[in-house]
Amino acid sequence: MVITLANGKTFVADYSIYPCGEQEIDNDVLVEIRLSERQAQFAREEFNQLQQQATQQLARGLAHEINNPLGGIRGAAQLLQRELDQPDWIEYTEVIISEVDRLQTLVNNMLGPSNQPRREMINIYEVLEHIYKIIHAAEPERIEIVRDYDPSIPSLMADRDLLIQAFLNIARNAVQAIEDHGCITFKTRIGRNYTVGQVTHPLVVQVDITDSGPGIALDLGETIFLPMVTDKPDGSGLGLPIALEIISRHGGTINLQSSNTGTTFSIILPLEQS
Repeated sequence: MVITLANGKTFVADYSIYPCGEQEIDNDVLVEIRLSERQAQFAREEFNQLQQQATQQLARGLAHEINNPLGGIRGAAQLLQRELDQPDWIEYTEVIISEVDRLQTLVNNMLGPSNQPRREMINIYEVLEHIYKIIHAAEPERIEIVRDYDPSIPSLMADRDLLIQAFLNIARNAVQAIEDHGCITFKTRIGRNYTVGQVTHPLVVQVDITDSGPGIALDLGETIFLPMVTDKPDGSGLGLPIALEIISRHGGTINLQSSNTGTTFSIILPLEQS
């Protein structure tokens, strides 16, 4: 609905009404109002879905065209290695084999995770604490990590390893966005009546990963989830597309907000399947 404030300002909001009286005859209710960007959200999610479809088609085509000759090169190098009797020459064939393996890994990463999620009841804090330990061990002095957790969030049905990969990809992106010293915040909250695509979920868990970097360039904002798109000199442009693929396969989505004071990736995961 459209809500008009006393100062004349209007905005669109979602609202929910819950009875909260102790007795049936009580008329007390709780009104919860949430600012709504539903149409913009639908447009972003539809664009993300189109990006995913285009990414998958491109990746499958590239994988088919690249994997076949790579397999031939690797097999030929192995045969050649068996015929060589000079260690210096064998070194070169080992370089060929290792580089072929690296390229095959890169192609597989473009495709994203191939296995179906192995769902089990997990605690989202265990996943985030695992990510925290990895980042803290790698950047103990440069990066400060703030944890703002809602302890009331229940366990959810998800693939722990895949969620670790998705959150780690996003967290590493946050670390790379901070040039000198900075702060990353992990924030968890419960969301109500959240729509992903055409499905409205009664309850979702929202995980915000926020960095204090300079923000994402405006010309990258619409394409940041496409493969090979990155503004980092040493970035592959594969971390965020793979993260979106994993979260989408769990029925969720990822939203992005960025300014010159930092970037927030909001990961949404439905809770009702739990």
